[in-house]
Amino acid sequence: MNHGKSYLIRRSNPKDLPALEQLYAQARAFMAASGNPNQWGDDKPTAEQIQQDIQLGHGFVCMENGTIVAAFAFHTQGDPTYSYIEGDGWPDQGDYGVAHRVATGGARKGAAAHCLAWCRAHCRQLRIDTHADNIPMQRLLEKMGFTHCGTIYLEDGSPRLAYYL
Repeated sequence: MNHGKSYLIRRSNPKDLPALEQLYAQARAFMAASGNPNQWGDDKPTAEQIQQDIQLGHGFVCMENGTIVAAFAFHTQGDPTYSYIEGDGWPDQGDYGVAHRVATGGARKGAAAHCLAWCRAHCRQLRIDTHADNIPMQRLLEKMGFTHCGTIYLEDGSPRLAYYL
């Protein structure tokens, strides 16, 4: 699934912060250019969120030839915003992994798919959500076999499309 590229996934660390902030800025620009300016706006994920991911051991980077080409957060502690879902609902109520803040900046084909496949390999089921305007992510999720399960709401009340694999 890595499309012939040799990607390496590792936990992110504080030294990665400048590269991560640059990567997420590229991702925000890509999202805005792809018709999705509101999901992350001008400031998401925040530096504090990225630092918290690192501190909790939830932050990961995808490396190619020593360069960070993608980043994401992953954990298996559940997500409170996933407890309520409108629509078909989660097909499996058991333990699950969560992928958040997946970013590639749009430049590397296959990097996001590699990150999500890595997440899925580290849990018995994977849940992820995305903005209704994030068509590239929705296409990737569907291509990878994720099932759209309904709508969840973030802590601020914003709706997100919820997917399961």
